[in-house]
Amino acid sequence: MIRKVKIGTRGSKLALWQAYHVESLLKEKGVESEIVIIDTKGDQVLDVSIAKIGSKGVFTQELEDQLLDGRIDIAVHSAKDMQSSLGDEFELIAFTEREKENDILLSGKTGIDIRDSSKPLVLGTSSTRRVATLKHFYPHVKTVDVRGNLQTRIRKMEEGLCDALLLAYAGVHRMGYDSMINAELDLTEFTPAVGQGSVAIEASKSLDPTLRQQIKSACNHPETEFRLKAERSYLRVLEGGCSIPVFALATLEKNTLILRGGIISLDGKNRISLEVSGEKTEAEALGKKLAEMVFAAGGKQILDEIKKTQSNK
Repeated sequence: MIRKVKIGTRGSKLALWQAYHVESLLKEKGVESEIVIIDTKGDQVLDVSIAKIGSKGVFTQELEDQLLDGRIDIAVHSAKDMQSSLGDEFELIAFTEREKENDILLSGKTGIDIRDSSKPLVLGTSSTRRVATLKHFYPHVKTVDVRGNLQTRIRKMEEGLCDALLLAYAGVHRMGYDSMINAELDLTEFTPAVGQGSVAIEASKSLDPTLRQQIKSACNHPETEFRLKAERSYLRVLEGGCSIPVFALATLEKNTLILRGGIISLDGKNRISLEVSGEKTEAEALGKKLAEMVFAAGGKQILDEIKKTQSNK
């Protein structure tokens, strides 16, 4: 009899939804588990943007500390929050089936239209990717930094901070706010952050191999895994974190994997978006290939300028 699996998670409602989802997947396969709630730096510091805190490990460091010392067996994260390189001690052992990947506009108001430049519009977001994308396609739209869990963001919006929130569909849907979705944004323009829509399960490489296999068998969605391996391989080359406006989305058509991704300058003026395709078994190689193409097309210069700007802040 394998012992009860300890699942580490952040304490927000969305993080707990993810943890309970993993718990239910494990239960379906006869694996018992318990949930351990852990506070992270990203949860504690809400008065400054993620970019200013420093993007590496903002939502993961404290969970990884407990993975290392054995207080938890696995950590559950939004896949889009995971840094591109985990370090030698950790690995992602499973990705849950991906939710719809789109960004959406959430608002209590009607008639919100980002294409209508005749009406002033203020959107709340903490994402540099989303801000840069708006500057590129819809420069008339103003943005304001808004952080905290979804319920906190909605409260701030209702208090008048902004007209609408720019968010990922997955989190909004999982929290039951579908009725407030005002618009679903085009994936070609608003190509999502790497991993958006999936839950990633992280473990220490020292985790018991039998337990590791049981968890993977219960929770991993193979199609999603191929897609995210390609996206994360792309991100790894760009060394992108939460504060770098890079984007990528892989799709599968039978055994062919199509990966589209790129980078945008912080002012939105320069946007590179390219595409590669190949066998799904070559997912990581496709990610590297796309990154090299993006760099060659001017992405390296954009990335260097972004890093220089952020280091001067």
